[in-house]
Amino acid sequence: MDSAIDLGRPTSGDVVDLILEDHDRFERLLRQLRSTASDRDAVRQAFAALHVAHAEAEEKHVYPRLKKASSVTKDEAEHGEHEHAEGNEALLAVLECAGTDTQKFDDAVEELARVVNHHLTEEELTILNPAREDTGEQLRAELGEAFATERNRQIDDDCGRIENVRRLVNKAKRHGLIDEGE
Repeated sequence: MDSAIDLGRPTSGDVVDLILEDHDRFERLLRQLRSTASDRDAVRQAFAALHVAHAEAEEKHVYPRLKKASSVTKDEAEHGEHEHAEGNEALLAVLECAGTDTQKFDDAVEELARVVNHHLTEEELTILNPAREDTGEQLRAELGEAFATERNRQIDDDCGRIENVRRLVNKAKRHGLIDEGE
């Protein structure tokens, strides 16, 4: 991703803290996406890279280990994956807008913000709080390193490009994470 927008490059830390730092980045990027004073195209590209990298790293490393450690239930982890898929679908609508100065773009950003903000709140309450309370520092540090490594690799691989987001949405539909009619 070629952008001046700083997405951070953590290499280690408590996984809960790293995820919360990304949640703060999401909120800042959403605010910038809503602002006509921003380079909205650069912001949507940055948001796409962060959203995909963050979700892929959580699903590959964090959710499975937290399930194994009994910090979260299978249903909570699956719900998180469902919400990531919904976020990707809303993100795809933003990426597919030809311009950033249309009502269609504003409406797509509004839907993206709704979906992402809902997920951030739920994840913080049902996954991150139990992870903080029920797992030891060592496991959170191991998960932090795995999360950061995968997240950075995904960003380096340009995971937020529209073709990849479209592929992820189609895959989620095939696996029943998103209804075909949505």
